[in-house]
Amino acid sequence: MLIRVVACVIEREGRLLVCRRPSHKRHGGLWEFPGGKLEEGETPLEAARRELGEELGIAVTGVGPMEFAAADPGSRFRIEFFPAEAEGQPRALEHTRIAWLSEADLLSVPLAPSDLAYARFRLNGGATPGSEA
Repeated sequence: MLIRVVACVIEREGRLLVCRRPSHKRHGGLWEFPGGKLEEGETPLEAARRELGEELGIAVTGVGPMEFAAADPGSRFRIEFFPAEAEGQPRALEHTRIAWLSEADLLSVPLAPSDLAYARFRLNGGATPGSEA
């Protein structure tokens, strides 16, 4: 059974919010766009509000249409990337670090596999072979 995961792409002043995963979790130590699993009957907006409230202490105010989706290799997760708007200053409540990176700097940190696929998609102007969006 496929498990859908919402990944929020939050951009402020030309920089994108990324977070480093705790070492004890899948892809520990790698960077990702924040988000989490969608619960039964939950919309991407509802999941984004719940997950980013818990993980970063911020309030998601809106989620746009999905830009990209990728299967996480070796798992049942399908990571779906959505542009999102949020209020508040993010804090690393569950991640080990957070950073605001320019699009050009995304590849300067080790990204989780699906997040790397999304970063390449963005850097190629939204055209990556095999993208599912």
